[in-house]
Amino acid sequence: MHPVDWAIIAIYLVWIVWDGLRLTKRSHELEGYFLASRSLPWWAVGLSVMATQLSAITMIGTTGQGYADGMRFLQFYYALPIAMIVLSATLVPFFHKARVYTAYEFLERRFDAKTRAFTSFLFLLSRSMSLGVVISAPAVVLSVVLGISVTSTVLLIALPTAVYTMFGGVQAVTWTDVKQMVLIVFGLVAAVVVLVLGLPDDVSVPQALRIAGTTGRLQTFDFSLDLTNQYTFWSGTIAALFLFCSYFGTDQSQVQRYLAARSIDEARGSLLMSAYWKIPLQALVLLVGVLMFLFYLFTPGPMLFNRVHERELREGPRAAEYQAIERRFEAADAARMAAGVALAEADASGDAGRTVSAEAAFAASDAEVRSVRAAAVALVRSATGDASYNDVNYVFPTFVTTYMPVGLVGLLIAAIVAAAMSSIAAEMASLSTASVIDFYRRFVRREASDRHFLLVSRTATGAWAVLASVVAVRAAELGSLIEVVNRFGSFFYGSILGVFILAVAFPRATGNGAFVGLIAGMGSVAWATFFTSVAFLWHNVIGAVVVVAVGLAVSAVDPGRSRA
Repeated sequence: MHPVDWAIIAIYLVWIVWDGLRLTKRSHELEGYFLASRSLPWWAVGLSVMATQLSAITMIGTTGQGYADGMRFLQFYYALPIAMIVLSATLVPFFHKARVYTAYEFLERRFDAKTRAFTSFLFLLSRSMSLGVVISAPAVVLSVVLGISVTSTVLLIALPTAVYTMFGGVQAVTWTDVKQMVLIVFGLVAAVVVLVLGLPDDVSVPQALRIAGTTGRLQTFDFSLDLTNQYTFWSGTIAALFLFCSYFGTDQSQVQRYLAARSIDEARGSLLMSAYWKIPLQALVLLVGVLMFLFYLFTPGPMLFNRVHERELREGPRAAEYQAIERRFEAADAARMAAGVALAEADASGDAGRTVSAEAAFAASDAEVRSVRAAAVALVRSATGDASYNDVNYVFPTFVTTYMPVGLVGLLIAAIVAAAMSSIAAEMASLSTASVIDFYRRFVRREASDRHFLLVSRTATGAWAVLASVVAVRAAELGSLIEVVNRFGSFFYGSILGVFILAVAFPRATGNGAFVGLIAGMGSVAWATFFTSVAFLWHNVIGAVVVVAVGLAVSAVDPGRSRA
């Protein structure tokens, strides 16, 4: 990269850390540190939540998803507005009135200590794994840019963030997120502009998008009833509803945000901000991916976007195989480019018959490119022994560092890294809060000064940072990062949501019923994960339904029912 880009990155990161610490207030008090003394305005909380969502995972994983699959991932978010309305009417007022630090404190008041502890433990397990993926996303970027290992870049990101989180607070994290949101959106818009300007002069944007539509990349509705299909209208409106209700309603990393709002109404306003703006912003991110597909259609791109693996194969014992596949790719890519130009010309001519023929030819050429790329990925997996290798996470970083102009490269890399640091800080804070409030203060030392509990919290933050870094090293090669993090979450979220449904909607449910139901729900999701091909979004439905059904059945015969 150009020295100007390095300077931009360095200046921005130093400023964002300094500004975050400067804005920290009353972090020496437990409520001030964990909940910003419940003083944040709704719009700041809402932007903070959205900045976490539009993090490095979104900018790397989702853009890569858009490049590979197009807009169909947008269906994943169709249930979000419904979920936000449901939560605004149910869990938000419950939590605020209870004056709790964590969502799981509420479960002990409603049920018992064991249900609270088990649910909080599942949160800690799921969030620590997901945090590893959040760290790995910018690590992928820096590994490509700097030419060093993902392990090294993971440590470069995680360690400073852990220190920042230890001395910051939710208030500092929130106001930092507000600034991140501005930079993230600016970076995405800048990428769209560069990609559009990179199209050939004789190919208009509408023509280019019609070409993308030929490959199915503009499809935003799939009404298939196939439960093994990850992204359909039904999984995005039914299965994802359970995921969003659980994530925004029971995950401490999100609950902690709106618990810091000034009032119930302000907490509701922060959730409704996401309801209105998340889908348009997600569409913008996926559009960047689709435009990258079009850009590389008319501009020759690499067969493999991971330069490290490309170099290893080119110089290794299987170089001849790689070169043979590369020759096939160059021919297929050139044929697809010619077919794309022909399709644009046919579309401009207005000849329907010619256009249909050109569409068929382009679809066939695109299928051939996909086939050759699949062969290259298979060779990487065979040569490295990494059966889970996926190239999609390297598409956007490669474009940024190769084709973005000087200055914008630095801004985009800074946006990715700083957004990741903000997300990491928020998630580390929630892990620390649950560790201290739900376990240490509940079972180890009930009475102590705020200073003591904050010291324990900062120690817990460091421990979670180490664990998440270990997960991050592996997560970088698990596939599309945005899909990985949702797979992790879907294993736990449905069952956790089921416990809160029992707590809020069924007054006669008992602690024993909730506890046994939670065990049954996790068992059912484990069975669906390892022994069926049901798409992971439906695991949320399975877990929630089983927890409620088993919980109610056990509660009906529970000797402690009269005391519930």
